[in-house]
Amino acid sequence: MDMQALLQQAQQMQQQLMEAQQALEDAEIEGSSGGGLVKVKLSGRGQVEDIGIDPRAIDTTDAEESAQTVADLVLAAIRDAESQVERLQQEKMGPLAEGLGGGGMPGGMPGLPGF
Repeated sequence: MDMQALLQQAQQMQQQLMEAQQALEDAEIEGSSGGGLVKVKLSGRGQVEDIGIDPRAIDTTDAEESAQTVADLVLAAIRDAESQVERLQQEKMGPLAEGLGGGGMPGGMPGLPGF
C-alpha cells in the first residue's frame, strides 16, 4: 500500500473526526415530557444546559405529590433528550467507526456509541 495515500487517508479521517466533534459541541438538543410541560436542553455531548418547567406542572394544593410529579417529568425529559443525543452521536461518529473497519477503537470511547 502506498504510504502517501495511507497518510492522506488518515489526515482525512482526522479532519472528519474534528468536524464531527465540533458539530456535537455546537448541537443543542431538547427533550420534553408531560406534553411539553417540562423541557430539557442538552449539548451534543449530553451535558444539561437548561431545564424549563411550565407552571401548569405544579399543583399548589398538594405540594408533596406535585414535587414528585415534577421530578418524574424532569427525569423523563432528560431521558428523552439523552436518547436524541445518542442518535446524534451515532449519526456524526458512527460513519467514522465504520471507516476504522467497523470495530471502533481499541478500549472504546466512553459515551460515544460505536466506539
